[in-house]
Amino acid sequence: MTPEIPFREGLDELASHYKQVLTLLGEDPEREGLEKTPMRVAKAMQVLTRGYTQDPHKVLTDALFEEKYNQMVIVKDIDFFSMCEHHILPFYGKAHVAYIPNGHITGLSKIARVVDIFSHRLQVQERLTEQVMQCINDTLKPQGVMVVIEAKHMCMQMRGVEKQNSITTTSAYSGVFESSKTRNEFMDLLRGETKRI
Repeated sequence: MTPEIPFREGLDELASHYKQVLTLLGEDPEREGLEKTPMRVAKAMQVLTRGYTQDPHKVLTDALFEEKYNQMVIVKDIDFFSMCEHHILPFYGKAHVAYIPNGHITGLSKIARVVDIFSHRLQVQERLTEQVMQCINDTLKPQGVMVVIEAKHMCMQMRGVEKQNSITTTSAYSGVFESSKTRNEFMDLLRGETKRI
């Protein structure tokens, strides 16, 4: 469970803006059902953007260990939720992260935390993918990193083209993953095309 995060400065001002938004939409923010909505939304938005106050590099270095292991490490099916910066609507899905160590490894849960931190900012999927890859690459200095993100976007499902089942896939890679052989190995492992133990 995610630890309780204190609300940031500006919460009351944020709530007052949401009250004005409700009025501009033609609603009565004083009616019973909406009376507490501005503050609820303000709190929700601060939670959904808590990544601005967190340092993903520190998360990785807090659990950094010397290790001679030099094969692929994969953390896949990392659930995430983010907010599209174009329409402030959610997009959500799974992130898959692989890296090949170069003398140091990090705690496996820390990879998921990096995804969590970057996804809790206003985002586009392309940037999110690149940021996760670059953070791991810069901090661990591995032989290479690859990130694949698959997501559904509510801005496509609820408005615009209203396509319910489309999935967007993005990838970013560095180092030894520049080789198609290494990328293909990662993708095969993602699809489960290896012998199960």
